[in-house]
Amino acid sequence: MKAPIQEGIVVISQKGRDKGRPFVVLYQVDADFVLIADGEARKVEKPKRKRRKHLASTRWELPTLAEAYRQKRLMDSDLRKALKQLFPPVSDPANKEGSLFGQK
Repeated sequence: MKAPIQEGIVVISQKGRDKGRPFVVLYQVDADFVLIADGEARKVEKPKRKRRKHLASTRWELPTLAEAYRQKRLMDSDLRKALKQLFPPVSDPANKEGSLFGQK
């Protein structure tokens, strides 16, 4: 069973141009909307307001990040670091530099 979408939960966007990207829920605006950020495309200073139905919750909770946001101590680097640990970067197959077949 998926965790409910609340502050501190890691979510995956399912709609929009940010589809498939992980975010952290920073604040619950109302019953339909939450504020999300990832520290890269969406900074802490300008989080994305997104409908709950367009997000998929994950099993990961980061309550310390939500608490830091409420106390205005959260930095973008904190978000990037936490999400990078949960979702390590995948090597890009289009980037042929350093690959065996991409040598000239």
